Amino acid sequence: KLLKSKICNIFCDLHSRLYCNLKVVNILKMMFPSTSLLFFLGAYLVVLDKNVETADAFGIRVPGTTHSRANIKTNSFALNVASKSVDDATAPAQLNLEEFGLQYSPISLFGAGQTREDTSSTTAAEKAEDKKLLGGKGANLAEMSHIGLSVPPGFTITTECCKQFCSTNDWNQKIPTDVWNQVISSITTIEDAMGSSFGSPTNPLLLSVRSGAAISMPGMMDTVLNLGMNDAVCAGLAAKTSNTRFANDSYRRFLEMFGNVVLDIPRSLFEDEIDDVKYEKGIMEDSELSADDLMEVATRFKKVYQRRDLVFPQDVMVQLELAVGAVFRGWMGARAVKYRQVEHIRNLMGTAVNVQAMVFGNMGESSGTGVCFTRDPNTGENTLFGEFLIDAQGEDVVAGVRTPKPISELKTLMPEVYDEFEGNCDILEHHYGDMQDVEFTIQEGKLYMLQTRNGKRGGEAAVKIAVDLVVEDNILGKVEAIGKVLPEHLDQLLHPRFPDVEGVEYGDAVVTKGLPASPGAAVGRLAFTNEKVVENEKNGIPSILVRDETSPDDIEGMYGSEGILTARGGMTSHAAVVARGWGRPCICGCTTINVDEASGQLTVTLADNSQKVYHEGDFMSLNGNTGEVLEGEQLVAPPAITGNLKAFMKWVDDIRTVDVLANADTPADAKEARKNGASGIGLCRTEHMFFLPERISQVRQLILGDEDQATAALQELLKYQRADFEGIFKEMDGLPVTIRLLDPPLHEFLPSLEDDAILSSLANQLGSTVEQLKEQVKTSEEVNPMLGLRGCRLGITRPSIIEMQTRAVIEATLNAIDAGIDAKPDIMVPLVGKVEEFRDQAALIRSTADKVFEERGKSCDFKVGTMIEIPRAALTAHKIAEEADFFSFGSNDLTQMTFGYSRDDVGSFVPSYLEKGILLDDPFVTIDTEGVGQLIKMTVEKGRSVNPDLKIGVCGEHGGDPRS
Repeated sequence: KLLKSKICNIFCDLHSRLYCNLKVVNILKMMFPSTSLLFFLGAYLVVLDKNVETADAFGIRVPGTTHSRANIKTNSFALNVASKSVDDATAPAQLNLEEFGLQYSPISLFGAGQTREDTSSTTAAEKAEDKKLLGGKGANLAEMSHIGLSVPPGFTITTECCKQFCSTNDWNQKIPTDVWNQVISSITTIEDAMGSSFGSPTNPLLLSVRSGAAISMPGMMDTVLNLGMNDAVCAGLAAKTSNTRFANDSYRRFLEMFGNVVLDIPRSLFEDEIDDVKYEKGIMEDSELSADDLMEVATRFKKVYQRRDLVFPQDVMVQLELAVGAVFRGWMGARAVKYRQVEHIRNLMGTAVNVQAMVFGNMGESSGTGVCFTRDPNTGENTLFGEFLIDAQGEDVVAGVRTPKPISELKTLMPEVYDEFEGNCDILEHHYGDMQDVEFTIQEGKLYMLQTRNGKRGGEAAVKIAVDLVVEDNILGKVEAIGKVLPEHLDQLLHPRFPDVEGVEYGDAVVTKGLPASPGAAVGRLAFTNEKVVENEKNGIPSILVRDETSPDDIEGMYGSEGILTARGGMTSHAAVVARGWGRPCICGCTTINVDEASGQLTVTLADNSQKVYHEGDFMSLNGNTGEVLEGEQLVAPPAITGNLKAFMKWVDDIRTVDVLANADTPADAKEARKNGASGIGLCRTEHMFFLPERISQVRQLILGDEDQATAALQELLKYQRADFEGIFKEMDGLPVTIRLLDPPLHEFLPSLEDDAILSSLANQLGSTVEQLKEQVKTSEEVNPMLGLRGCRLGITRPSIIEMQTRAVIEATLNAIDAGIDAKPDIMVPLVGKVEEFRDQAALIRSTADKVFEERGKSCDFKVGTMIEIPRAALTAHKIAEEADFFSFGSNDLTQMTFGYSRDDVGSFVPSYLEKGILLDDPFVTIDTEGVGQLIKMTVEKGRSVNPDLKIGVCGEHGGDPRS
């Protein structure tokens, strides 16, 4: 203190003769880490000397001058750093938005009296626009403020700034000085609201810096808490609160989070240090560390920085700008990019940054933090589903580092806080019209709401919540409620389940139990790393990902696995939230397991305290509904459409404007399709009826035999086809059945030249030799079979096949009608490219039907249409529509022929195309709207221009892809 005082005197006495260079500045910065005295001295020199070089050295702006801002190299990337300006008290000049590539103000304030006009009449479009610019978190923080909830004050830096920051052509990862001055000015609004000062060692304000994109990406983006801590602030916070342990705890948390998020220091290095201190002190939990212990942890954390040739910045403004930059850069981080790919999140400008006053859940037994869903995200039950920790901060809950307490216990510990929180949840549900995922902190008995967003949920919960919001709570109408359920949710409900969870065999297989974090049944082989899951997935092997705890870096393994098992973490941990969103069964907090990733070994402590060891590759089964872990490959059963799902789908049927039909090739398929609500069969692939052993033998005789053998084979196939169609019409009584005539190349039915047993048997049937048969098979092969003799070309060159199939359809229809069944056949001609092809086949079909009518003395209605799967058919759809009763897009072949990609060979290049951004999606999974989509649109317009009542459907894979 004496030395500092003397230097102050020297400064004041010798200011006119002092040549201030960077060396002097650096010495002073080390001596005055709190920055306040240093800043005053620097400002004093600048004012007296008007020395721009001095100002640059101190990071001080001199009015009326221009100078560069100092660059600090941190972990191989450069970031602009600005200290607080001497004119901070005055508002910054109005920004020229266009100069910085912005359309909107870069800053939006929230909390502590920041209001706008009544938002009760805000439209969905306006709210969506808010989220687009402010991110979901920023928009919802503002919204919560407006409806009167207790939200700590802060401001949002817009997604537009993130877009400019990340662009190499715009800000190039540097925040312009004038934009940064807006940020500095906004800090003062938080200081005024909180009655404290950012960087003050006597009355410090700490901040949180959080990401927030327009679409929720839980766990994928970055957060920095307790920003503004340094040595002097830590001492001042301890004095101000009379709670040294709290101050030291906040400091060590900040050192770890700042180092990990901002400077890319592996979190494990910090965890090793705190674990060493706990080991030395003979304690197990972080909460048992004393104030002195925590200061020791902080000291060791600083040494982690030093070992990596980094310096922890004591200047709080440097901390802030580095943190904001890190959050913006996180938008392009590997895990965030991967998550957006998996979730098909596109066309967003970036993430917003929310800078907010810290409130503290780690101030002792009257403080805490938690995460809560306003309803159970697994079952949909209308009860609070959440967890909290006493004397902790939010990251402790979601990171899964400590196993938290259920939210119900808060009612006992803090009944008044619980009642207020329960009321807030009800307000939020009614305001947003949906189940909410809420983060909160309790600081010395006062509740603060930190975040709300529509909660991620499993399929069963999504349907129940939608039904209850209409029927039980009268919050939504049916149409609004339907919009709350995603197609992926319904897909989850159609997945298998364990059939007999009460049975002895099931019970004997249970080896342990954890927290049921995400529902469903999962069966797979144990995998301990992301890389192993990916490898298994490529080889068609199902995986159960086992981790001590998951982190956002595990995203690829989580997505590729059948289910997830973790030793640590609670029901609202990262693993649980992400697994629910993706419909992956997940069990967390399974404390009886020990995960040894290095050796690929899982040790389970059984109920009798004995241990059982499982290795990578062993089968394991998870029941995400109960939390039970079962050894071995357990049997699963198909789902059923009952209860809430049945009621929900009835609502959908009442309002939908399209019919949903099924792909079904057998009576059993047709029965299952009708049970699941299909409005008929949109594609019955007749070639699939030929693959049973006794049938394929007849097909081979048809292809390879002489005329008499081919005729005899057709008679046998007629019997099979007619019986199949009768069974399908019976199951589809009163509903349309679209039957596609034979489509694939005939050689697909022929035996392999390597299969001597089948060749020998077939040669005997045909009265030939194996050698002769092999020659026939060889001559039947085509150079490019997908563009060869198939579809209508096969029917034109082998009309007897079409005659047989048509006769089978018409005779089956008449037989069904005689049995009192309302049969409705639609006959579809495949692979038409010219109207003349369709005309030829339609004439053959109708003439064959007329023969059957004449033979039977009765007739029936039927339709003849075609598949649109060749681009030329799309271009000439108006001509084909004059002849056809209906169109059905074969979107797989239409995609193949439009792109010129062989769908059987795309695996060799499409992954590279996706990685390089040449393709955004695999076009065989999600429809290409720019190319294939234009052909589809053209077909509809041309076809209905000549036939307004033309029925049009889709029967390719795209029909089952929600985004398509």
